[in-house]
Amino acid sequence: MFAPLVVLVRNIVGQPKFVKLRGQAIAMHSKAITNFCNQVGIDRSRRQGWIRLARDNGKRLGLLA
Repeated sequence: MFAPLVVLVRNIVGQPKFVKLRGQAIAMHSKAITNFCNQVGIDRSRRQGWIRLARDNGKRLGLLA
């Protein structure tokens, strides 16, 4: 779904910068999930499951193209 846009951005900014930006985005998303879980008292194992689910959804949507 988003793969063409991801590939276009990667081609525009270049592979090294794209990898760095993608890593930062993934880290921010994981941190947001962790903060939410800490606020509502969700345990570590369930949080890790949500982070894995987010990764798998990103792959399926083409965000990790």
